[in-house]
Amino acid sequence: MDTGGGLIWTQCQPCKRCFPQNLEIYDPRASATYVRLPCSHPLCNGDGRLYDCINGECVYDAQYGGGATTKGVASLESFQFYISNAHTQTFNNVIFGCSNDNSDFSFQQRDVSGIFGLSLSPDSMASQSSSLIHRRFSYCLVPFRDAMPHPVILRFGEDIPQLPPGQVQTTLFVYSSPRRYYFFFLELLDISVANHRLGFHPDTFRTRPDGLGGCYIDSGALLSQIDVNTVGVNAYEAVMTVFAAYYGSRNLKRTTGPGGFELCYETPANYHDFAAITFHFNGADYSVYGENGHFIDPANGFFCVGILRGGGGTVLGAWHQQNKRIIYDGGIGGLQFADEQCVNDIL
Repeated sequence: MDTGGGLIWTQCQPCKRCFPQNLEIYDPRASATYVRLPCSHPLCNGDGRLYDCINGECVYDAQYGGGATTKGVASLESFQFYISNAHTQTFNNVIFGCSNDNSDFSFQQRDVSGIFGLSLSPDSMASQSSSLIHRRFSYCLVPFRDAMPHPVILRFGEDIPQLPPGQVQTTLFVYSSPRRYYFFFLELLDISVANHRLGFHPDTFRTRPDGLGGCYIDSGALLSQIDVNTVGVNAYEAVMTVFAAYYGSRNLKRTTGPGGFELCYETPANYHDFAAITFHFNGADYSVYGENGHFIDPANGFFCVGILRGGGGTVLGAWHQQNKRIIYDGGIGGLQFADEQCVNDIL
């Protein structure tokens, strides 16, 4: 589930390079409803095309932030979705990618066969079904330690639960540069760590003249990133300095963590005093409490601040979306959110 990308794709036979998956790999030759997207389609022809016509086939070569790539043929197929434990609904002629050449994906769950794009791109499921779902979709990410027994439910339109007015917060999407037009950008004004507001200038997280910068929410990015190239200051270093001061005042011992994490500590026995972080958006404060903002490894006795160094922008990733009801609402042009125990979100 990827709100930072539009392409819906699954692995397809015959495979050139495919990663292991538990389910049988989809074989379009066995489907009576499968057809290839013609090169004459607007997504494959003209100035606004997303795919390329090569040797009479509409093909794509999608690259992801971590270096993974998927290649295949743009196609049409019927998709079925569970709308309850016993009922499904069919969507016909959904544009999707039939991928037979995939590299550098490291899905830990072998139930995964591809990626479900939900961005503002015209080939995403949110865009293709916009009239049926009233341009609204929502999810509630179960904490990753509980994710296996409690899968995440993606909800659309009228199936999205009503949130109490006093609990829901709303911030509007903002326009970004043409090169990143399909991301859900938000107006980030400031950041607090452990109730210490850093006092960034309101322009710090704006999109820069080179088209980079800004802040967007992306469920397909596992970890959040804070930009090092923000306007006038290195926001990443400023935030991590406050985290370091917080844990330094508690006399925690620094240690080395997995690659990418720069601030890690040995975990004392029964330790739960983790610093919260709040992203102050225009009109809404998005707070991530305690363990949900950290990578914690109880087996090896350490934890890390769950934020990576960003170079092209600030990203609110999936790790900081745990136990949040997140609603993408195209009708109001904004993001709504509220705290929720996501294990209770069931069909």
